[in-house]
Amino acid sequence: MINFKGRLIPTIIQDSRTDKVLMLGYMNQEAYQKSIEEKKVTFYSRSKKRLWTKGEISKNYLFIKKILIDCDKDTLLIKAKPTGPICHKGSDTCWKEINRNNFLFFLENIISDRIEKKQKNSYIYQLSKKGINRISQKLGEEAIELIIESKDDNKDLFLNESADLLLHYLILLNEKGVEIQDVIKILENRHSKS
Repeated sequence: MINFKGRLIPTIIQDSRTDKVLMLGYMNQEAYQKSIEEKKVTFYSRSKKRLWTKGEISKNYLFIKKILIDCDKDTLLIKAKPTGPICHKGSDTCWKEINRNNFLFFLENIISDRIEKKQKNSYIYQLSKKGINRISQKLGEEAIELIIESKDDNKDLFLNESADLLLHYLILLNEKGVEIQDVIKILENRHSKS
């Protein structure tokens, strides 16, 4: 276990899906405990001289997936799921890097963000409000439309129906409280056994 000894510990935040380093902050024992309890990254702000939960103003939270302690037990690496841009200047990372190694992960963040922020003009939010039965029904409708288009020779229609199906699948995963990464892990495990 990390020994804070009344000091601040450097805390590196890494996207749990893309492995991109997002930011660096500092934690004291209290910030660490709050982060674990709320499953959201909380730092000790040296400028504000208080605990500061990332996203408390912007609502771009960092949801904790895994916490690692380095070999000297004096630095933390937190793998987290961001819900939006991380930098206070609006970029994906504090180093102005784009954090979109896989667009599906980016799209998954958009889905979570629109539902969490209850964006009333968002199709995703409106569908989510209708619940699991309507989301499942819509996914089924999109699957049927994809099957119909697969029997024709119009590549554009087939690709558009494929995109619709994938979007609604991601909405369903969100509703079930899981992520595409969870599905990918199952596929990777199956592949390693074959």
